[in-house]
Amino acid sequence: MGPMRSFDLIIVGSGSGNSLLTDEYRDLDVAIVEPGRFGGTCLNVGCIPTKMYVYPATVADQARDAGRLGLDATVDGVDWPGMRDRIFGRIDAISEGGLDYRRSLENVTVIQEYVHFVEPRVLETDSGERITAPRIVLANGSRVHVPDVPGTDLPGVHTSDTVMRIPELPRDVVVVGGGYIAAEFCHVFQGLGASVTQLNRSQRLLRAHDDTIAERFTREAAAHWDLQLGWSLTGIRTSEDGRLTVSADASDGSGKQWERTADVVLLATGRIPNADTLNPGAAHLDVTERGLLAVDEQQRVLSGGQPVEGLWALGDVSSPHQLKHVANAEARVVSHNVVHPDDQRSTDHRFVPAAVFTEPQIASVGMTERAARAWAERTGHEITVKVQDFGDVAYGWAMEDHVGLCKLIADSGTGELLGAHLIGREASNLIQPLVQGMAFGLRVHEMARGQYWIHPALAEVVENALLGLDVPGQRAD
Repeated sequence: MGPMRSFDLIIVGSGSGNSLLTDEYRDLDVAIVEPGRFGGTCLNVGCIPTKMYVYPATVADQARDAGRLGLDATVDGVDWPGMRDRIFGRIDAISEGGLDYRRSLENVTVIQEYVHFVEPRVLETDSGERITAPRIVLANGSRVHVPDVPGTDLPGVHTSDTVMRIPELPRDVVVVGGGYIAAEFCHVFQGLGASVTQLNRSQRLLRAHDDTIAERFTREAAAHWDLQLGWSLTGIRTSEDGRLTVSADASDGSGKQWERTADVVLLATGRIPNADTLNPGAAHLDVTERGLLAVDEQQRVLSGGQPVEGLWALGDVSSPHQLKHVANAEARVVSHNVVHPDDQRSTDHRFVPAAVFTEPQIASVGMTERAARAWAERTGHEITVKVQDFGDVAYGWAMEDHVGLCKLIADSGTGELLGAHLIGREASNLIQPLVQGMAFGLRVHEMARGQYWIHPALAEVVENALLGLDVPGQRAD
């Protein structure tokens, strides 16, 4: 057993965990544990760099699509290395700056090793040092899931952790997976000019989304890249020309086989919470069926269903949402609760929106129609649903839009908005007034007629969808 070091507070993870340290923490002796790139997933390999690729890919897509508007536009070249260096030149500097700043503080120690529990409140580093504190925050995120098939370790096989730093734009890419990470990278590579094949085990893309949205996206995806549904990845091998050959079997058990050769294979088959890496059993911590650390509303970690004093968790290691804005909200709650034991706050997880930054963009909040119908049946309520096409409002005419829609689901008895689902241009922004309305308890007729909606802005699609719901107090004038 190695030596033991004591701190006032240990934070495991430097993503949203890094934002805990307000002025109220200046007198505490703090350890931040971060074995990887400082700043966490979102900054280094997640939401921020992906969007910095998504945006130019979207611009390129729109240029190619401009013929419908009477414009003859082309994309004459893509400088992938320049794009990559612009993106990571900025991101790496922020990561290194964050690390240097934390190291410069007298009251903060940065430990660049993995840690795991050896007993309650005692963590051991990979080098054998033991650290302890009366207060510990577990914010060590999630990691990419790699399918258990031969060849995933070959050069040219990537995950979202590595694919954005490849030296040049590949000619062709096979993307394995059907969730939001797969969708965004298919758009990036297709938009920037690569030939893209998407391979997915089930017949459905974006299975967490509303059926209408998933169907519309599947239609659009099939029109933009080679969509191969119903195939289970069986292996990857190096072919004679040095490229990669991807093999798959039909998911329906028919015995059919499929092969495709590509320069790059991207494995985008989900993320795994890092709870298991902490050895939670040694500290008697509860882990959910999904592999998450179990927490209560105050973000306190549970043991035998009861909160453990002085132990909190936040972000992907404990949240089913795997969203940065949720991790940040949880971090704000934990930041307060650690230093105010007698004034504990709770996290509000009622209306969590999420977006997929593909082309077309997708955004959602609340229940899907299927979930709302099941809820209504269970509780004796009735629901009303309205689907409004972008092409039915003036700005949609201007865009010649044949894709976008806004789908709203409400309680027809009370006018409460239960769910909102959008696909189309700027969906991630258009959904915000609906999130705001839900968060502050507005009914749909109040949202529709209690404010002005700019004409002829695209937001009119949201206004018209609200007006189309059959709820009390609604007037069509």
